[in-house]
Amino acid sequence: MLRSARKRSAFLRALIVLAVSFAPAVVTAADFPSRVVRLIVPFAPGASTDLVARLIGQKLSIEWGQAVIVENRGGAGGGIGADAVAKAEPDGYTLLLTNQGPHILNALLRKDAPYTVDDLAPIVEIGSTPLIIVANPKFPPNDVKELVDYAKAHPGKVHIGSSGTNSNVHIGLEILKSATGTDMVHVPYRGTGPSLNDAVAGTIEGAYTTTVSAVGLVEAGRLKVLGVAAGKRVAVVPKAPTYREQGITGADSDLWIGLVAPAKTPKAIIDKVNRDVNKALQDTEVRRRFAEWGLEVEGGTPEDFAKVVKTEAERIRALVAANKLQVE
Repeated sequence: MLRSARKRSAFLRALIVLAVSFAPAVVTAADFPSRVVRLIVPFAPGASTDLVARLIGQKLSIEWGQAVIVENRGGAGGGIGADAVAKAEPDGYTLLLTNQGPHILNALLRKDAPYTVDDLAPIVEIGSTPLIIVANPKFPPNDVKELVDYAKAHPGKVHIGSSGTNSNVHIGLEILKSATGTDMVHVPYRGTGPSLNDAVAGTIEGAYTTTVSAVGLVEAGRLKVLGVAAGKRVAVVPKAPTYREQGITGADSDLWIGLVAPAKTPKAIIDKVNRDVNKALQDTEVRRRFAEWGLEVEGGTPEDFAKVVKTEAERIRALVAANKLQVE
């Protein structure tokens, strides 16, 4: 009788040990991170997201005492990098620093998109900036009004680069073309850097981009700003007029930069990363660099960023429904 009871007790203990060994580990903020974190940038080096990723990644590495490796995965308008993160293990060790291009535009405007908007969980909006259009200094037009007149006089002869098809800057260009009735040729690249390099070289006439990516080239006189797609001028390029100042309406576009994780990443991890990024955004060096780039500091909660994502997705869906944008 006693021997039988002991056998049952041993059997039950073995079952408990087995169950515990196969039970999913409980992830807490205190456990994270305990190893290297990969920060995927879905564009080539030199893009605004790349610059921000390296700055924020450096601050997080110091805060966490763990290496934060920035990995560029350009191509497909940012879709390659975004898809890699969407399919990554949802443990917080693979994150995506992105803008609305890979996160929303690729997901909604590609018939064969391998991921959806909901496959990426918002963590925090980092910053925002209006889009700008830049051109080679030898290109005759000196502002957007002159660009529109030139493009109408030379249909199909003006080539404007972007960081990729269905990227945020590509959509900004298409909105400008629609608002002005111009026939400019979109030239997609595998990132912002290559498009700016070709604009500098004169291979293409100009590029749609952000001050974050182009301000250095503008200050060096290697590119000129034709206009700012916003209601007010940008401090880092104060002489560049807005579209509205030039009588062009309905073409304003901006870019936000944010951090996301694979869907189903534990909330404890999302909240910890959110807190630590918000802390980094208060850093004096970060705020100075953002100001130099013309990037507004945002921050806020994951819920705040989720609202931004939802609003942008609804805007794109409405444009598709109105046949202003095409799913291809």
